[in-house]
Amino acid sequence: MGFLNASSSFTRFSIIDPVPEELWADIPDLLKRGAILDIDELPEMMAKGWTCFDDYLDTQWVSAPPHKGEYLAFTLRIDTRRIPAGVIRKHVDIALRKEKLAITQQGKTYISRERKKEIKEQVVLRLRQRFLPVPAEINVIWNTRSNEIWLASVQTKIIELFMQLFLDTFQLHLQQLTPSSLAVQLMGEDKVEVIDRIEATDFA
Repeated sequence: MGFLNASSSFTRFSIIDPVPEELWADIPDLLKRGAILDIDELPEMMAKGWTCFDDYLDTQWVSAPPHKGEYLAFTLRIDTRRIPAGVIRKHVDIALRKEKLAITQQGKTYISRERKKEIKEQVVLRLRQRFLPVPAEINVIWNTRSNEIWLASVQTKIIELFMQLFLDTFQLHLQQLTPSSLAVQLMGEDKVEVIDRIEATDFA
């Protein structure tokens, strides 16, 4: 999901904490420290981190710097390895049948719950090596004057992941700019209770 597409959905945030002046010079290094780790050859199910806005494969910002005038632009990349449940079930059943045959030859008839769990874990670990992770790109735009940030996603899980990774990287807390929070900014903190009592209008 990106801002360079013909259309894009996005979520707005504001930075709650004061931004130290020295942070601006440190941002390229901070982004590199928080860059995504490629898990193609690793057994992990998911990886997340920053990449270059101009090239989602560039984790060193060689192709282009994050600074774009008074804006910062970078990408949140999430690589997820998905193994279909049917595939796992099939290979677990095959492994259990082999196990049952092996213990039958030893005069046993019962596979313990712990052993079944161990067999499933071994199967999933083997399957991870056969399924490559799928990358997702979510663009981030940071207005350095207003300290407002746009994330090219409206998915709750991605928003939560982004806010935590942003905090881990820059040590800055974000506040999602919902309609109610924007209303408070416009009308003042003394109107919070009034805004909270407003009910949504049904236009149907």
